[in-house]
Amino acid sequence: MEPQARCKGCWNLLLAPPGQPCPFCHTVNSPNKKANHLMGHQIFDYIDDSANNWFNDYHLNDVYGHQPGYSDPQPFGSGYYSPQQQPTVYRNNGYYSPVSPASTYGSGSYSQHYQPVHEPKRAVLCGVTYKGHRKTLPASVNNVRRMHRLLLKLGFPNASIRILTEEESDLTRTPTRNNIRTAMEWLTKGSRSGDSLVFYYAGHGSHVRDVNGDENDGFDEAICPVDYRKYGKILDDEVNDILVAPLPHGATLHSIMDTCFSGTLLDLPFLCRIDRRGLYNWEDHNPSHVTQYGGTSGGKAICISACDDHQNSADTSAFTGDVIGAFTYSFTQAVERGYNLTYGNLLDNIRKIIREAQQQVGINAPFESSTAQEPQLSSSKRFNIYSEPFIM
Repeated sequence: MEPQARCKGCWNLLLAPPGQPCPFCHTVNSPNKKANHLMGHQIFDYIDDSANNWFNDYHLNDVYGHQPGYSDPQPFGSGYYSPQQQPTVYRNNGYYSPVSPASTYGSGSYSQHYQPVHEPKRAVLCGVTYKGHRKTLPASVNNVRRMHRLLLKLGFPNASIRILTEEESDLTRTPTRNNIRTAMEWLTKGSRSGDSLVFYYAGHGSHVRDVNGDENDGFDEAICPVDYRKYGKILDDEVNDILVAPLPHGATLHSIMDTCFSGTLLDLPFLCRIDRRGLYNWEDHNPSHVTQYGGTSGGKAICISACDDHQNSADTSAFTGDVIGAFTYSFTQAVERGYNLTYGNLLDNIRKIIREAQQQVGINAPFESSTAQEPQLSSSKRFNIYSEPFIM
């Protein structure tokens, strides 16, 4: 059966006889032919409708972020929201291509619907065990876990704590030289007034002869990444450049260093000497490059380290039965038990716990170092350690 003919002018059903004007648009239509042309139009109408629906579903929804499966970005260990893959838009050449963050469409514009979230409490926890090395340090992982728990109690969001150990499945979280430097750069990048930053390190420390004349004893202190034999150690000059120098006014950095030879590992200008009576004085360790802000850009940097530059930092199982850094255990215990804690109280309590553990050598568990281990405090500025509250 042939379909009924339609007017070529207005496409209404053709009511007038062939050769007569259409009553709607007055177009004179030729005699009726077979309706193959009509079926062609119907096919093209269907194709056009399908193409428009496809374009609307994938092009417009892509641009405005409503495509099924597109969700808000998820936070990761950086403390910022991680960028998702950019939406794509269909081009005339038949390929998909990324949409730039501010590509313009007609009178409107597309922009990312998320903004980086600044987290004022951020931390990097680095523990190096040196698996396969003759001087492996199994305590380092336990130290990091203990510090992680402490920071969570102190209100640091888990997503803003970046952990580097040899136990991590993510290769970017292995404590290599490059990864440690990258994590330190992440910690201070974009920091602002009110930020509380923490850098923790547990691993081997070392001495390297000073070549720029900024060390009183003629030696730079250094930390040893897991790949230090191949790519080198990280000197205190580098640590200062990355962690200390960028600190803006109002930002505070606490560096907790459980390693040997760590008294001045941040190259801060002032070192606090405390005797067993609790009396203290600030020694001037001003490197030549230190500014009026103590090497920062106006912020405050404090380093609490396991021992002096000539001392060793010990691990022991005397506290928990599992091997752990004596300093890390003492630090976390002092912070958790402290109330209205000042820096002076904190140092006194840490030293007391360590001395008590040393007295138990040969009774409960071995203590790897029989020499004195006196935790140290250094800072970018002098302050009264018994009135300044410890806040991290």
